[in-house]
Amino acid sequence: MAQKLAVIFGGSGFIGRYIVRRLAEAGWRVRVAVRDTQQAQFLKTAGDLGQVSFVPASVTNAQSVAAAVVGADAVINLVGILLQIGQRTFKAIHVDGAANVAAACARAGVQTLVHMSALGADAASDSAYSRSKAEGEAAVRLAFPKAVIFRPSVVFGTEDGFFNLYGLMAQVFPLLPYFTNSNPHAPEGGGASFQPVYVGDVADAMTQAVVDERHAGKIYELGGPRVYAMRDIVQMVNQATMRNRKIIGLPYLFAVPLNVLGGFLRKALHLVLRLSFEAPLLPTFDQMKLLKAGNVLSGAMPGLEAFGIQPTAPDAVVPTYLKRFRPVQQNKKIRTPARSKA
Repeated sequence: MAQKLAVIFGGSGFIGRYIVRRLAEAGWRVRVAVRDTQQAQFLKTAGDLGQVSFVPASVTNAQSVAAAVVGADAVINLVGILLQIGQRTFKAIHVDGAANVAAACARAGVQTLVHMSALGADAASDSAYSRSKAEGEAAVRLAFPKAVIFRPSVVFGTEDGFFNLYGLMAQVFPLLPYFTNSNPHAPEGGGASFQPVYVGDVADAMTQAVVDERHAGKIYELGGPRVYAMRDIVQMVNQATMRNRKIIGLPYLFAVPLNVLGGFLRKALHLVLRLSFEAPLLPTFDQMKLLKAGNVLSGAMPGLEAFGIQPTAPDAVVPTYLKRFRPVQQNKKIRTPARSKA
């Protein structure tokens, strides 16, 4: 019996690399559809010889999407952006790109489509990011009604851009800030609430959605076992990095100068070092809206329990990869053999 084929758009990204390995272990052939196939070559070893292949594709190019899904039994679309740059806008990627993938799957007779949205997707949101995610879901549903849609909270894991960013800040800066609407010294002054979910749990759920048709047409919200105030998250990073930085709560009005500073840093690093960043160095105005709203499960949709997955707590994983930001002396344990008595 021929192996089934899964096509993963964005398969070399943070979440995608975990799904590639899981599907390969389950015996699937995996085609990784990405803009730069050379940068995705590290996934060759995720399966047996020839089990993982690569195809150049961009979700904004309908022709390349159609070519990528030829012969596929299942397709997973993980492509998303946090920052709008040039033609790579929220609408182009989250709405039009998602529609391109869904329409191509319908035309190609793909059996299963898994689409990654985001927790808080809402057509009425103040955030352009959240609105685009909701519009993307609608576009996917229109073209492929049986698509499985996932709305994960903030995803954490070794390669994440959330805890690692705060780890870098703890390494570089003497202060660790967070934003709050209340007195930061009061119990309710911990800032917005979040429910971080482990990347391995997200990958396990999406893999099950591919192999089990019972999930077709459903929407899932994925979150971890505990809700954290932003102050608690920053404190977790402070402890994991052993930096003992002073944690300060800032009012949201500080978002304006931080946004300006972040834009300046991006341009300076691009001009001087020729470095470009897919994610913002400091929060954008739109991201500040997301931070202010928080990111907690609504309870209106099924979650990890529907897949029999016990959610992993951040404090069991985050310290293992934030060790890289500790002072050097904290990572060196010099062991000398005990001297024997003559």
